[in-house]
Amino acid sequence: MAFSQLSNSSSNALAADARSLNALKLQAGKNTPAAIKEAARQFESLFMRELIKSMREATMKSGMLESSGGELGQDLLDQQLAVQMSGRPGGLSDTITRQLMLQTAPATELPVPQAHGAPASVTNPTPAGPAQAGFVTRHAATAARVAQDSGIPAGFMLGQAGHETGWGKHQIKLPDGAPSFNLFGIKAGNGWHGKVAEVTTTEYSNGTANKVLARFRAYGSYEESFRDYARLITQSPRYAQASQQTGSVQAFAAGLQRAGYATDPEYANKLSRAINSTLQLQRARA
Repeated sequence: MAFSQLSNSSSNALAADARSLNALKLQAGKNTPAAIKEAARQFESLFMRELIKSMREATMKSGMLESSGGELGQDLLDQQLAVQMSGRPGGLSDTITRQLMLQTAPATELPVPQAHGAPASVTNPTPAGPAQAGFVTRHAATAARVAQDSGIPAGFMLGQAGHETGWGKHQIKLPDGAPSFNLFGIKAGNGWHGKVAEVTTTEYSNGTANKVLARFRAYGSYEESFRDYARLITQSPRYAQASQQTGSVQAFAAGLQRAGYATDPEYANKLSRAINSTLQLQRARA
């Protein structure tokens, strides 16, 4: 059955058998969100049909259904029940719809403005919200100055600072409530001789999140924070590989995670999304 025909069919339609699944999935990538939702309902209907059939066969087998005609009649009843149970809000079809949307979303390649070198690529940028727009506007000039000196794209730094602070909503503070100006979550190790802010943070160990008390660096201004971050990334051997990956958002974020910048196992993915949306916002304002 053609997918365009499927999406316009009646609500009682159901793919004939499991062999239709591949065709449904392939066609979902070529059609509208409404068509993808219909495909998800079809997937759920097939699943429910097989589930009902398995439950029936496991619990009882009436003699009157042993004939081919009886089995066909029961199969039609199973199909009708499966259709009625499918497509409900919050059901399996909603989950399938989200997965199909992710799998079939087209990639968008956009150039990334860089302080030095060739443009990088951005994949599937996410639209920016008001909080992000305000944060980027506030720190754009500082990030641009530091980018010229360090070679790290301003959008990369703004995206990471935004991710670390919830776009400025969750900044690290000193015991007296004064700002630490630490936008990048850089901790105060033994080599740090400046001010320190102690706060409770989330660290991951073997994939498990734990709350711990940690010491973070405190600065005199946001520009000091940007410059300390750039110095750490470009001068520390630990981040040497990441600092050479500014041609790709994903490669840069993955490099930071491999180097142990954060313990969150999803850090690279989260950081990539934050940087991509920042770059999209910068491009819209250019």
